[in-house]
Amino acid sequence: MGETVKNRTHELTRAELEIMQVLWKRGKAFVHDIIGELPEPKPAYNTVSTIVRILENKGFVSHKAYGRTYEYYPAVSKGEYTQVYMRNVLDNFFDGSVSQMVNFFSSRKSISVEETDEILRIMNSGK
Repeated sequence: MGETVKNRTHELTRAELEIMQVLWKRGKAFVHDIIGELPEPKPAYNTVSTIVRILENKGFVSHKAYGRTYEYYPAVSKGEYTQVYMRNVLDNFFDGSVSQMVNFFSSRKSISVEETDEILRIMNSGK
């Protein structure tokens, strides 16, 4: 994949993230395919095309040309982006502390026994 998402200083806007979700799901797509996957009201073709080019300039998307038509694909995996994004959330809002983050979410939403067991299982398997 070349340059990693860590070297990108840009976070995705809501519109960019919607388009990336389509590309991560499909693997590759033409602009009209992307539009077909987006919720109503559908954005204009030129709007989606512009956002895809912005994503390409940011290094999140690449393309393959078929004459004047371009097929776009992710240059950054969803996992790569999620890892960096969540690291930023952790650092910026929870002083880098996973326990502070878990405490924040658990104090605002009760965590079921099943979710607690799953969290413990995941944490134990990471050791």
